[in-house]
Amino acid sequence: MIISLGLDHRAAHLHDVIIDHLEELEFEVLDRGASDATPIDYPDVARKVAKDIKTMQANFGILGCYTGIGMSIAANKFQGIRAALVHSEEDARLAREHADANIMCISGEIDPELLKKMLDIFLMTEFEGGRHERRLSRIVEFEFGQM
Repeated sequence: MIISLGLDHRAAHLHDVIIDHLEELEFEVLDRGASDATPIDYPDVARKVAKDIKTMQANFGILGCYTGIGMSIAANKFQGIRAALVHSEEDARLAREHADANIMCISGEIDPELLKKMLDIFLMTEFEGGRHERRLSRIVEFEFGQM
């Protein structure tokens, strides 16, 4: 599995934690963001990760900034992207089971051990389908301007 990782400077301290954990799980990582505190604009990072998902160069994306909010807003501007801001293990599970999220957005303030658990859950949880498929199809209609 290939994961596109995009962190801005406010989440860069999690860079090695995330990459080391994903590589332990034998995932390939495309590093699209900051690895240090040098300022970087989060919309540019979100665009790179969204492009990896849209072009199928990556299966999933992980985005992080100070709160995760900016990244989730920016990523969700791209057609076909379902970026979920995740704060807990349950959020990670439901983002995949119910929303078929393809990008997990995180806050740079998250505890690294909780982050590892959330990554495991997000990347290993399957979309439940069923009643959720109808709802996702409504979201796709929004992407194509059908109000």
